[in-house]
Amino acid sequence: MAARTEDPRSAPPIRWGILGAGNIASTFANSVREFTRAQLVAVGSRHRDRAERFATAHGIPTTHVGYRELVEDTQVDAVYVATPHSEHREHALLAIKAGKHVLVEKSFTRNAAEAEEVFAAAKDAGVFVMEAMWTRFLPHVSALHQVIEAGEIGDIVNIRADHGQFFPFDASSRLYAPELAGGALLDLGVYPVSWAHDFLGVPTGVHAVGQLAPTGVDGQISMVLEYGDQVQATLHTTMWSKTPTTSSISGTEGYIRVAGSFYGPTQFRVARRDGREWTFEQPYARGLQYEAAEVARRVAAGDTESPRMSWQGTLDVMRTMDEVRRQIGVTYPGEPTA
Repeated sequence: MAARTEDPRSAPPIRWGILGAGNIASTFANSVREFTRAQLVAVGSRHRDRAERFATAHGIPTTHVGYRELVEDTQVDAVYVATPHSEHREHALLAIKAGKHVLVEKSFTRNAAEAEEVFAAAKDAGVFVMEAMWTRFLPHVSALHQVIEAGEIGDIVNIRADHGQFFPFDASSRLYAPELAGGALLDLGVYPVSWAHDFLGVPTGVHAVGQLAPTGVDGQISMVLEYGDQVQATLHTTMWSKTPTTSSISGTEGYIRVAGSFYGPTQFRVARRDGREWTFEQPYARGLQYEAAEVARRVAAGDTESPRMSWQGTLDVMRTMDEVRRQIGVTYPGEPTA
């Protein structure tokens, strides 16, 4: 059932530059180094000591202080943008202007308008750009689509998904900073929203309630996405509790329970209305190597986007999250309020 997911080691080699040297960049670097044929050739950070520590930890030969030097490095084929959400647009545009292919951490930008600007620039430059929604490329997600397409649970009626992590309030933290586009939705809630979009598409209605942190970012949100008269996605995200991070996909002929964390490498169990049950299991390590391999394959093919995480797909998710933020009253500095 996982035959649709190719081994990341079979992807063509590509030379990566890492823009930003934080925790997610470290996870990406480890995944690429261990499970693909790609090279990590350069890292850029605003702080020399951070860049040097990151380079030493991951065996990267070249460090840059600042991001312009990184994107203009002739060794680099593709840039992985791993800075806060507030900076994704600026850093993606910087890399595109330098003629580099770009993988931008989720959420792709602060809002749909910024995403449109990045994709327009990529179209003009003829370079590949993709949101780093690694979930789309994992083996269990490929298997889930096969199960659903085969009619094992009939027609989908409801998708439920949650993503909550506990982050104590700290006004100086990136997660609680409006100027860095903090909050639960863009950092955590993007997973259940993108998950619903992957299986159901664009909702016909969006309903959200939420509570804000003292700094004005969203601390917790519950969402219901409507898909016509008989289908819903019920989603939840919070920064105030470590939730199960599971998902269920319920249909007219049965349901699927996806174990936590649903958005990372995991297993699922199918339970049919006729009493038959079975489990999909495929142990494997890490997971970000699959999105990295997708970039390498698409770049080698001369593509500018991925059909699994297309530009339109990212825009659709961003527009849903824009509407959620509108309903709960969250804006970031510099965004239009109308």
